Formats: sequence, structure tokens, C-alpha cells
Amino acid sequence: MNVKIVDLVQGDLREEAWTLYSEAFKELNALAVQRHLMYRNEFDEVMGDPRIQKYLCLDLDDALRGLSIYTNQLDAVPLISPQYFERRWPAHYADQRIWYCGFVATQQDSRAATAFGDLVSAMYFTAAGQNGLIALDFCNRTDEVRRMSRVVRLMLHRLSGDVRAERIDEQQYWLYDFPSAG
Repeated sequence: MNVKIVDLVQGDLREEAWTLYSEAFKELNALAVQRHLMYRNEFDEVMGDPRIQKYLCLDLDDALRGLSIYTNQLDAVPLISPQYFERRWPAHYADQRIWYCGFVATQQDSRAATAFGDLVSAMYFTAAGQNGLIALDFCNRTDEVRRMSRVVRLMLHRLSGDVRAERIDEQQYWLYDFPSAG
């Protein structure tokens, strides 16, 4: 497999990318409070935004096996605060050396781990080449079930030999019930 980095995804490839992406994340909509699956129009906007790089993991037949989005232009990412990153890491922010990974989606088959690893490696080399930082998010369920924070940390450690990981924020959702009120 190889990873190709593009600014735009159009036509049939966009349809293929939407199918891969929606299949990868649709289950989370019923398992996590915050919506993890973009609406189709949001997905199309991201695929057409040249500020956001699209990493395409292609097999030997050029079939799409994995897709991720990655940018160092933090104002292109909805629902994150560029000012947070600017305050915490002002030099990195000023030099556009903070990279945000919006998602990594892979085909759900025996080659998923390879595609995931290839995408993570490609994004690492982009940031590492600039002495950059990588930020990403995943829901609590994904971390509990798939141990994503640990998996990504181990992958990055293998690539770099040295990696520090820091949880930079956490959002909690609460529900209040009144069983005796009714």
C-alpha cells in the first residue's frame, strides 16, 4: 500500500471516500454523545478545502483502503479553538507547526491495521519534518474499546524512538434524571 497526499478529493474518488468514511464512523453515532460522522455536505466541504490535506491509503490496484485528514491551518477545523493552541504553544502556532488530525478511517477488513499504520506514519513524517506537534481527538468509548491513545502512542514511539503524550483537554457529558418526580 502507499499513501498519497492531496489537497482536493473530487468525482468518483470522493464517492469512494464518502462510503469508506461513513462506514467507518456510522456506528459511533449510536455509541457516543457527540456526533462523529460528518453530514455529507460537511464531508464535501472538507474534501474540497485545500487547507486540509487528505491522506489516501491506496492498495496496489489504486483502491482506497484508508483516508485521513490533516492540517496545520487550525482555523480550517470546525469545533477546535486555534486560540487554545496559540496560547499553549505560541512558537509552534506562529510557525504553523501544530498539526491536527481530524479523523483516520479504514476499510473494515484484514488490511485495516496496515492502512491505519501507513496513514499514521505518513502524518508523523509530515509533522516530524517540521519539529511539529500532532493533536487529535477520539471519544472515550473508542479509547476504552480500541485503546487508541495507547495504540497511537506506541506507533509514534516506534517511528520516533521518543514521544511524549499529553491529554490536553476532556469534555464530559452528564445526564440528570428525576425518577421520583413523576
